[in-house]
Amino acid sequence: MKKIIASVAIATFASLGVTTANAADATLALSGGNAVFGLDPAVITATASVPGSVAFSAAGKAISGCEVVATTTVAPFVAKCSWVPAAAGATALTGVLTPTDTSIAKVNSPALNVKVGTPVQGVISPIHMYVDTVLASGTTGALAPRFGVSCAITSEYLLGQGIVFRVYANNADWGGTVMDSSNTAQAYIEVSGWPTKIPLTYGNHSGVSFWTGVLRTGTANGQYSTLGLINFKVTMVAKDTTTMKVLSTKLVPKMVNGVRQVDPSTGRTIYDRVSYYRSVSVTPALKGATGTWSSNFAAYSQLTLYAVPK
Repeated sequence: MKKIIASVAIATFASLGVTTANAADATLALSGGNAVFGLDPAVITATASVPGSVAFSAAGKAISGCEVVATTTVAPFVAKCSWVPAAAGATALTGVLTPTDTSIAKVNSPALNVKVGTPVQGVISPIHMYVDTVLASGTTGALAPRFGVSCAITSEYLLGQGIVFRVYANNADWGGTVMDSSNTAQAYIEVSGWPTKIPLTYGNHSGVSFWTGVLRTGTANGQYSTLGLINFKVTMVAKDTTTMKVLSTKLVPKMVNGVRQVDPSTGRTIYDRVSYYRSVSVTPALKGATGTWSSNFAAYSQLTLYAVPK
């Protein structure tokens, strides 16, 4: 009699398309979510062991529009959510599966930890900067004969080498004008753990001009010797100004091969509208903007100082 009852129970589960293993082994896993803050939505994919619906969450809060997303009806049982991150940085994504078969309990997915992309330059400012570091000339140390060539762009340095910071900047307040010594009040670099600011100077470097500052590493007095990641911040302060460039438009005669074009039906000159910058007076003076740059690169690609290998 017991064998007959057991056989009936197994047959009942089979007729529902569910096995006894499903009730104990239902799973849910998330993948994807590789998002860039401020751009198009990222797709989060949930893969379940049984059909049902998935509720998606980010940082513990339900994702709008993804509160109940049905899986496909055939294996693999997949549900997808288009996610627009509310902020950049690390976020934990989770999902809850509610199986179609009510005899199977809900199941939570393991957290999927993702990092929402953020611009390398983390500070918004009218002043836009590009920063890199190159090997300084006059390098000393055991490896100087091999690695002593100046102007090699790198983020990894050995104790005894000199680090040159190169900065290129434009000011959006002035219509993208290059920041140089004539319109910049201050320009310097602050290195974490270093007592003094490193001044940036603007000059001619073999026919091109940009800002530079030098950090000498080594064990002598006045040299930087802390091994590991070098945290630094670039600051540039524009001078106050009483005039500025403003983007404007104007009409100019349309020319083809040096000939002014005329509308044959009216005999009037045809004009094109073009853009240009014009200088205008600013009263009171426009306060000079302050721009800062701190790298948001991953730690393994940021500026690092190593000991000389033995």
